[in-house]
Amino acid sequence: MEEFHKIRRLPPYVFEQVNRLKASARSRGADIVDLGMGNPDLPTPQAIVDKLCDVVRDPRTHRYSSSRGIPGLRRAQAAYYERRFGVKLDPETQVVATLGSKEGFANMAQAITAPGDVVLCPNPTYPIHAFGFIMSGGVVRAIPAEPDAHFIPALERAVRYSTPKPLALILNYPSNPTACMASLDFYRDVVAFARKNDLIILSDLAYSEIYFDGNPPPSVLEVPGAMDVTVEFTSMSKTFSMPGWRMGFAVGNERLIAALSRVKSYLDYGAFTPIQVAAAAALNSDGMEIEEVRAIYKRRRDVLVESFGRAGWDVPPPPATMFAWVPIPQAYSDLGSLEFSKLLVEKADVAVAPGIGFGEFGDRHVRIALVENEHRIRQAARSIKRFLATAPENTDNVIPLGARR
Repeated sequence: MEEFHKIRRLPPYVFEQVNRLKASARSRGADIVDLGMGNPDLPTPQAIVDKLCDVVRDPRTHRYSSSRGIPGLRRAQAAYYERRFGVKLDPETQVVATLGSKEGFANMAQAITAPGDVVLCPNPTYPIHAFGFIMSGGVVRAIPAEPDAHFIPALERAVRYSTPKPLALILNYPSNPTACMASLDFYRDVVAFARKNDLIILSDLAYSEIYFDGNPPPSVLEVPGAMDVTVEFTSMSKTFSMPGWRMGFAVGNERLIAALSRVKSYLDYGAFTPIQVAAAAALNSDGMEIEEVRAIYKRRRDVLVESFGRAGWDVPPPPATMFAWVPIPQAYSDLGSLEFSKLLVEKADVAVAPGIGFGEFGDRHVRIALVENEHRIRQAARSIKRFLATAPENTDNVIPLGARR
C-alpha cells in the first residue's frame, strides 16, 4: 500500500535505529550509559511539585483549561522576560503557552505556511525546525548553523536565489545540537536583514538558562524593532527539569501570536491547569533552582571533557546547553555518524545521538547529552578508552552493522 503524502516527506527516524540497538543490548543484560536523548534526569524542584499537588486537590482545576494558557501563567512569562531580558510583553496579545516549545514550533508552521513556502533553516538543527514546515507543505533551504561572518552573506544568497521569496528564518541559539551561542550584535544584523527583506524570524531559545562561561545568552527580542517580525519560543523542560510536564511558550509579534493561538484553539485545550499554576510559580520564584541546575550541568560538562579527553576522544567544551557536539574520532570518521553511533552501543555500551539526525551537515559529529551523573560519565569514558584502543588504522576493515550477518 502506498504511503500517505505527508509520511513520504519524512525520512526514517535515524535515532530509532540506535534506540533499537540500545533495547537489544539491555535485553542481553548490558549496562548502557545513555548519552543520546536530551531527556533531563534531574528531578523537578520539590517546590514546583508541591504546588502541583496543592492545586490538583481542587476539583475545579480538573476541567478544560485554556489553549492560550491561564492568565496568571502568561503574566508570569511576561514578568520573566522583563526581568531576564528587559523586554516588555503584553500577556494578553504577545504571550501564548504551548505544550512544550516543540508543539509551539510545529503549530506555528501550520499557522503561517502555504504549500511551497520557503523557510530558511540552519543545518544541522533540531529536527522540528525543519520538519514542522515540511509537514506543513513548506520547502526548507539550508543556511549555516554558526552565527559568524558567513551567516548574513548566506542569507543574502538564499533570498536572491529562492523562488518564491523566503517566508521565514529560523534561529536557535544556544543551539541544539551544536551548542553555539549568538551575540546581541549578531541579532541586530539579522533583525535588520529580516525587516529589509520582509522575513519572519522564529527564534528557539529553549536553552537560555543553561550556560556556563561568560554572559547569559540574549534574546533576539532585545533588539529594537525585532518585535515587528519575531516570535520566540522557550521551554521549561531544561530550565526547571520539567520535560514530561510539556510546558513552553511563544512570545512576540501580536499578529503571529494571534495566528498560533487560532490554530491551537482548534487542536487543544492547553496543559492541565495544575501544571500551568505550578509553572507560573516556578517562573515567579527567585531563580535558585535554575542556578542549581546550571551548576550540575557545568560539572558534568567538565567531567565529560576531562574524562573523554584522557580516553583519547577530544570533546570541544560547549559554552551552553546540555549537549556537546563532538567530531567523530579520526579512525572512524569515514563511517558516518549513524554507523559510528551504532558501533559505540555494540562495542562500548555507550549511546550517543548521530549527527545525521540533525541534518546532512551534521554527519561527521555526534551529540553527547549530559543526562547521566558524573560517575556514569566517567564509566562511559573508561569504555570509550577500551574501544578506541582497538581502533583500526582505517575504517576499510570496519564493517557497518547493517551489513553484518
